[in-house]
Amino acid sequence: MKKTIEYLLNKKKAGKPITMLTAYDYPTAKLEDEAGVDVVLIGDSVGTNVLGYSSEKEVTLADMAHHTRAVFRGVQSAYIITDLPYGTAEEPFAAYENAAFLIEQGADCVKIEGWKEKKSVIANIVSKGIAVCGHIGYNPQTHGSKASVFGKTSTEALDLIESAKALENAGAVMIVVEKVPQEVTSLIDRGVKIPVIGIGSGKTDGQVLVVNDILGLAPKVFKHAHKYADVVVPAQQAIASYCRDVEAGVFPFEKNIVHCESEEYEKLKKTTERMIIPTNFFR
Repeated sequence: MKKTIEYLLNKKKAGKPITMLTAYDYPTAKLEDEAGVDVVLIGDSVGTNVLGYSSEKEVTLADMAHHTRAVFRGVQSAYIITDLPYGTAEEPFAAYENAAFLIEQGADCVKIEGWKEKKSVIANIVSKGIAVCGHIGYNPQTHGSKASVFGKTSTEALDLIESAKALENAGAVMIVVEKVPQEVTSLIDRGVKIPVIGIGSGKTDGQVLVVNDILGLAPKVFKHAHKYADVVVPAQQAIASYCRDVEAGVFPFEKNIVHCESEEYEKLKKTTERMIIPTNFFR
C-alpha cells in the first residue's frame, strides 16, 4: 500500500511515531522501503554525504532530480519527499516551477527550508496542487554547515512556534524541526495539526536521520544521531580481501568461470589453426 499524507496524519492523531530516513540511491531506498520506513527523504545532504561537495549550497536541482529518480525506482510504499536545493525556492513562481519538476521525477512532496518568511512561497506551490513540507530551526542552506541550536531564548522560541503555525496556515502538510530544544518542539507539536518531524529536537510526531549516520558511514557521530551499525569496517575488509585474491591470481574462483563446451571448443581450435595465433594460445 502506498503511504500518503493522510496515512501520516492518522499516525499523528493516533500517537504513533512517524519514521523518516534519507536515501539517495535505488538500493538504499529499496532497503528502507522493505524495512517499513514511512517517509524516504532525498535531502540536499546528498551533497556532503554522497557527491563529495563541501556544503549543501553546491547541490543543484539537476542533482536532486537525478537522485529522486533513483529513489523512486526503489520505493513501493513509502512517502517520498525531495528537498528544493539552495537558491531554488526564493520567489513563488520559480519555486513552483522547480517543485513541479521534482514531482515529475517521482517525489510525492517537496521540502523547503525557511521559517515564516517562506509562507508565500509555500502557499503558491500548495495552491497549484503540490504538497510541501516545511523545515524550521537550523537550516543548513542559510545557516551554514556548522549546526547551531535555535530556540534557546524565549524570543527565538516564539518565532519558531509562530513560524510553524504560519507554514501550516500556508498549506504545508508536514514540518521538519531541526536542532531545537525538546520543550520548544513540544510546544510546536501541540500548536499545529500537521505532523512535526524532529532531527536533534527531541521527541515529537516522528524522527528523521541521515542514513549515512545510522550506518556508520559518516566520519563522526553527531549528538542528535545514533550509529545503529558500522558497515565501514566489514566493507573495507571485503574490498581488501578482493584485492588480495586478484593480486594473488586466486580470483576469479572456478565457480565464477564459464567454460566452452568441449566439442565446440575443439571446433574453434580447428577453425583457428589457419590463423596467426601464438603457439601457446591454447593451453
